[in-house]
Amino acid sequence: MDYTGKVAWITGASSGIGAALARELAARGAHVVLSGRDAARLAEVAADCGETLILAFDVRDEAALADATAKAIDWKGGVDIAFANAGISQRSRALKTSMQVYRDIIEVDLLAQIAFTQGLIGHMAERGSGALGFISSIAGKVGVPMRTAYSAAKFGLAGYADALRAELTVNGVTVHTIYPGSVATNVSRNALNADGTQRGRSDRAIDEGIPADVAARQMLDEIAKGTREIIVAEGMELAMGEARRTPEALFDQVAGMVAKGYMDKLEQQ
Repeated sequence: MDYTGKVAWITGASSGIGAALARELAARGAHVVLSGRDAARLAEVAADCGETLILAFDVRDEAALADATAKAIDWKGGVDIAFANAGISQRSRALKTSMQVYRDIIEVDLLAQIAFTQGLIGHMAERGSGALGFISSIAGKVGVPMRTAYSAAKFGLAGYADALRAELTVNGVTVHTIYPGSVATNVSRNALNADGTQRGRSDRAIDEGIPADVAARQMLDEIAKGTREIIVAEGMELAMGEARRTPEALFDQVAGMVAKGYMDKLEQQ
């Protein structure tokens, strides 16, 4: 994939991986659409990205999302690449974690990202092209302690992405699931405690993790090559991700079921 002239929409673009993806996409010639809740922080990212479209809203607000989707598509006639990136992490024992924390994390990290994608897949399928990038996590490959809600949401996002890939391959839409390990962002600082309050401090592993710009370059390089499952990690985290890597033949097998009419047959039963 050549990113030149492509329109790329990123949720959670005000910081971290989202901001790094925006800057790297712009450097590769893409037109970027930046979304997040804080318009001022999005404007700071936009200052590094040339011509951009800022669409500030809460990803849980489906009416605002629908309005933003129409604006993103209308901006330059279509959206070529979309990154479902917005999310909240967690640092708390399951035994102590309130159900509201589970609800909040699953709503933002899973349901809102599905809603974001559902608003675009008809547009992409009709055009016969497009790319979808889902930012999961190594914690979406291997259940990680102190992150039961986060792992549940990120496993769910990966499952949605895999099933969606099988359906949309015949429409010319590629789906890329990205599994970052420790990347140097504010993810730990913004994580939720057991009672839903913000943690307010980082982890050493995150602080010493892969620089966000380095991670973004690897993600975009792999998408450009057509890689469907992208693991961005080092050391033990890389080994954990590779141990759970989905065989390419399995992706092909499931997509082949759709190409042979599996969905049509199931709808007729």
